[in-house]
Amino acid sequence: MKILVVNAGSSSLKYQLIDMKDESVIAKGNCERIGIDGKITHKTFDGREYVEECSFPTHTEAFEKLVEVMTKGDAAVIKDMSEIGAVGHRIVQGAEVFTKTTIVTDEVIDQIDGLADLAPVHNHAHALALRACKKVIPETTPQVVVFDTAFHQTMPPKAYMFGMPYECYEQFHVRKYGFHGTSHRFVSMKYGEVTGKSLEGLNIVSCHLGNGSSITAIKDGKSVDTSMGFTPLDGIIMGTRSGSVDPSAVEFVQNKLGFTPAQMSDYLNKKSGFLGLSGQFSDNRDITSAAQQGDKRSQLVTDMLTYEIKKYIGSYTAAMNGLDVVIFTGGIGENAPEVRAAACSNLDILGIHIDAEKNLCRGILKEISTDDSKTKVYVIPTNEELLIARDTLALVTK
Repeated sequence: MKILVVNAGSSSLKYQLIDMKDESVIAKGNCERIGIDGKITHKTFDGREYVEECSFPTHTEAFEKLVEVMTKGDAAVIKDMSEIGAVGHRIVQGAEVFTKTTIVTDEVIDQIDGLADLAPVHNHAHALALRACKKVIPETTPQVVVFDTAFHQTMPPKAYMFGMPYECYEQFHVRKYGFHGTSHRFVSMKYGEVTGKSLEGLNIVSCHLGNGSSITAIKDGKSVDTSMGFTPLDGIIMGTRSGSVDPSAVEFVQNKLGFTPAQMSDYLNKKSGFLGLSGQFSDNRDITSAAQQGDKRSQLVTDMLTYEIKKYIGSYTAAMNGLDVVIFTGGIGENAPEVRAAACSNLDILGIHIDAEKNLCRGILKEISTDDSKTKVYVIPTNEELLIARDTLALVTK
């Protein structure tokens, strides 16, 4: 079966077509600048590429172009859409409404849209894309939604509740939800697969580090705590996000700058983190380069990032009463040896020892701990699209 995996944003539509016979990627691409002017970039497994500037007033036009490019012209990979057995959609926020992979219906789309207050940047865009996809994809093709938050639904109340009046949870559903769940689930399962170990009895700290970052404690294959909270703003510092900040500091700065709540949210989400601290860069590669050239503020970013990762590794070890493996994934986790080394340094008390030579790897699956390291450390490239495709296949072939 061929499965189309869709990851829709407010102005983008990323996709992959995966052949589940061997889990190979047939084609992938991105419809960009939806609602602005529009561009599609499409690449096939055998190296063909199609790029076009085109008009995407809505997600519907983006889906129509996606179908056209996959079925017609020099970069076509299928004859028609009947060759696609199912469509799997990534959804950021499922809250407590969706705890598992679900078949798409009109009611499900409305429920996803109804959770937009909890993920305003993402969920409404997901709903728009789902409705657009239903217009374009044949009705007989099943569609499935996979939720980033679902993996974290196993967290106990002591981990997901905030110290606010209980009615905030009862009336407004304010709690920790966690994100990157599909990625954390994929890399933990991959670790079990490559080592031949059952996840039962294992304590894992999974570090998904990128422009957005989260760290998750995984016990017996289940999420028991995670660094992102009510929104993806919480946790460690990120490309443009502040991470955890004393709420009183937020109120203090908002008053000083005369910001509205919306402006303050924008300040914390888009102008803070690496960018706000360095004053120049949101990309870790630029931060690392500048730090190596003596830029003190960029060095501060690196020091803060690796210190915060270290603290989460330690606290989650305590929470799980043990630690068997630390996994690094995501754009930074897979490609920044210096971040991994610093985050794992001086953790002798946890039995963590990095092999400097092994740690020079980038973007490949590899154990980077020393042979005598009590706690293992792995780099495992994530593949959220593949896991979404697997979940979709499992549900539609029940």
